[in-house]
Amino acid sequence: MSFEINGKPFSQAPRAGQCLRTFLRELGHFGVKKGCDAGDCGACTVLLDGEPVHSCLIPAFRAEGRAITTIEGLGGDGGTHPMQQAFLDAQGFQCGFCTAGMILTCASLNQAQRTDLGAALKGNICRCTGYRAIEDALDGKTDIDDGVEAGGAFGRSLPAPAGPDIVRGNARYTFDTAIDGLLHVKLVRSPHPHARIVAIDKTAALSVPGVHAVLTREDVPDRLFSTARHEKDWMDPEDTRVLDDVVRFIGQKVAAVAAETEAAAEEACRRLKVTYDILPAVVDPEQAMAPGAPVIHPDRGSEHRIANAKCNIVAETHGELGDVAAALAASAVTYQGTFTTQRVQHAALETHGGLAWLDPSGVLNVRSSTQVPFLTRRALSDIFALPMDKVRVFCERVGGGFGGKQEMFVEDILALAALKTGRPVKLELTREEQFIATSTRHPMRVHIKAGADAAGKLTALQLDVLSNTGAYGNHAGPVLFHAVAESISVYNCPNKKVDAVAVYTNTVPAGAFRGYGLPQALVAVEAAIDELAKQLGVNPYDIRRRNVVRPGDPMLAPTPSEYHDVSYGSYGLDQCLDLVERAMQADAPQPDLSADWLLGEGIALTMIDTVPPAGHIADAMIALNDDGSFELTVGTAEFGNGTSTVHRQIAATALATTVDNIRLKQSDTAHGGHDTGAYGSAGVFVAGKATHAAAEALARELMAAAAGAWLCDAAACTIESDAVVCGVRRMSFAELARSAREDGKQLSASGNSQGTPRSVAFNVHGFRVAVNRATGELKILRSVQAADAGVVANPMQCRGQVEGGVAQALGAAIFEEMVIDTNGRVINAKFRDYHLPSFADVPRTEVLFAETSDTIGPMGAKSMSESPYNPVAAALGNAIADATGIRFTSTPFKPDRLFPALHEKFGG
Repeated sequence: MSFEINGKPFSQAPRAGQCLRTFLRELGHFGVKKGCDAGDCGACTVLLDGEPVHSCLIPAFRAEGRAITTIEGLGGDGGTHPMQQAFLDAQGFQCGFCTAGMILTCASLNQAQRTDLGAALKGNICRCTGYRAIEDALDGKTDIDDGVEAGGAFGRSLPAPAGPDIVRGNARYTFDTAIDGLLHVKLVRSPHPHARIVAIDKTAALSVPGVHAVLTREDVPDRLFSTARHEKDWMDPEDTRVLDDVVRFIGQKVAAVAAETEAAAEEACRRLKVTYDILPAVVDPEQAMAPGAPVIHPDRGSEHRIANAKCNIVAETHGELGDVAAALAASAVTYQGTFTTQRVQHAALETHGGLAWLDPSGVLNVRSSTQVPFLTRRALSDIFALPMDKVRVFCERVGGGFGGKQEMFVEDILALAALKTGRPVKLELTREEQFIATSTRHPMRVHIKAGADAAGKLTALQLDVLSNTGAYGNHAGPVLFHAVAESISVYNCPNKKVDAVAVYTNTVPAGAFRGYGLPQALVAVEAAIDELAKQLGVNPYDIRRRNVVRPGDPMLAPTPSEYHDVSYGSYGLDQCLDLVERAMQADAPQPDLSADWLLGEGIALTMIDTVPPAGHIADAMIALNDDGSFELTVGTAEFGNGTSTVHRQIAATALATTVDNIRLKQSDTAHGGHDTGAYGSAGVFVAGKATHAAAEALARELMAAAAGAWLCDAAACTIESDAVVCGVRRMSFAELARSAREDGKQLSASGNSQGTPRSVAFNVHGFRVAVNRATGELKILRSVQAADAGVVANPMQCRGQVEGGVAQALGAAIFEEMVIDTNGRVINAKFRDYHLPSFADVPRTEVLFAETSDTIGPMGAKSMSESPYNPVAAALGNAIADATGIRFTSTPFKPDRLFPALHEKFGG
């Protein structure tokens, strides 16, 4: 068979039944990505005779004799196609995993198709950007700054350093490599929500040609741990084993097969005979706490950091400030309601997975799609009793995270398989496995009571929270505690009470997810604030202005905490409220809608600590190279959060150079140092501080070295434009490097940040909506978010983080919902049944920034990757209530959920 790929002939024959995606990747075209293998996401898009197709759906043999173009060949012989350049100019990507497919589709559009981008791009999903930057690329807009002078990088809209490789398909993600002798790992998963494994017969599985190992409970160390990764292990319960003899949810891994091919591994999985003793299961969190409910972890206790295993309570917190009951009784107005938020999937387009191998020196190497390589190394060292210097964990570019990769779901199996077989191994989860066997957002039920006096001052806030953590308690406690902290500590109120529990059920585990519990709680809290305002006849902006904390006010939540290191490094909440109010009042085109459409507006606010509690550590190292450039080494990972760009900006500014002179190495434990991980929006606020400290220390070393050569006082020296200057004397960085090398040394420095003290960041979101009272259809007419990010390190990039957070939050507010049946089975474990927001679903959001400078963050910056997500569902709920006069209390706000109440109120 013959194929033409990027203008060159290939004669290799595909395997029987092989799809075009895997065939192209085996030929080295790694720009063709796997996102779903079902034709739903578009990450695998290629051009077939100039037309975009999902290569995961095309049998490879059908491409015989046709011209195939992948992203690597779009621009010709190493060139750049105009659409690739357009995506560079507009920075139409974040993690970049979808970008190759998106560019190929966009490059194929004719003028007629460009008039309806919603339809034209319906087959290509982007989870990161919110699509505005992609539209800018199609419109030929340039969103980056040119001609930035040496030392002037911070605060400018500079492009991502990986951009050229991303748009050309040369950026390397986890599986974009070829390894000789690779074994493929596949997992046998439980079909039962709760069962004890009585026996596993490996005979038939081992008889499959090409199978090297079938790994079961007997092959793993008897160690308990948590898949959640935190700097302090005590933050999570020890309730998980690599492989267990009890399964607690449908989809839990039972055994692993390592084989020469994926097909052989899958066949062996089908042949493995597992005998189960079925145990009673419980999938409802209310029922899980009831007397007589099945106990999911009966052999665990407080020594495993589980609050009350006999009642299936993994974590709980209770506390009261003042007297809430008395305050409610004396209030001029009160409100109470019960709100529920659903289970949501992260849906990062690159699924969990990795590669592992033993190198000649006996070091276990794990190349993984992770946000936390250093914490994963520590966990693998503990579980397998390996010295830390015998474990290396690293990641290449990561295709999205959103908190879901602050876990260890595959690395333990990869390590086990590599250690047992002595061969390099690969495990790449399918999209279905991602839904049924990793983690989700915590579904929560929040009951709120609130009161205010006649002047509109809050008198009481009470939260009763039930969080469903699923079968395992990864992140259960920290998410619960976070949900009931900043959601009410942002408001001054003398009487506050919290009762909150996280409960085990026989369902897929919940875990870390963007917002970390705050979005769920804010749906209730911000609704209550609006309902009190309505009763008082007060503007929703004004009631918030009367009650939000201001510098000098204590940020109080009634739940006990031993951490008191949060302060107002800067404060822009007042500006954010003003910015959104003015934007919402500004003239806008009047929608052409019939009388069936009801119009309304709503807002919500959020405050978030800029760093998780209990320590978040980052080391950075920077060295002067012989040519006068610098090598910066950091541990934090890049998965679309933009830290790679900002770290170079910080270092370049501190060293009076340009970002082109900063060469970045990152996210590899072999580089030394430590980094807690890229989560909790710590990539800039914590790791950026370490980079700033290292760069400033090196600047001092450079000035001292020049002063030594000139025999002058270092205090008289400055650094300017790639050189040290003292009066009329000037020594370039390259000259300093040469002088140091002649003395047998290299000029370098290191920096560290411990993640304390912490600051607070703020966001306010506003919506104008239209709701069709006859059908329940919802239209978003205006979307505005104001953010207090301190000094904005990269306005273009920060805007993209806000837009992406809003888009993802809108998905959870309107469309997305993991549906679980009465047996605990996920029944919509594919994108087409889940409804990720596409181009047509996401309105453009106006992004505004408060003008503040944080006294704690690096160069005045604060975190802004996580918090834009938090107020969106709450603001949308308030806008719908304003439009309809009905308070809807369950997300998502789907038309079929809105229709019954609308029909009851307004009739046919």
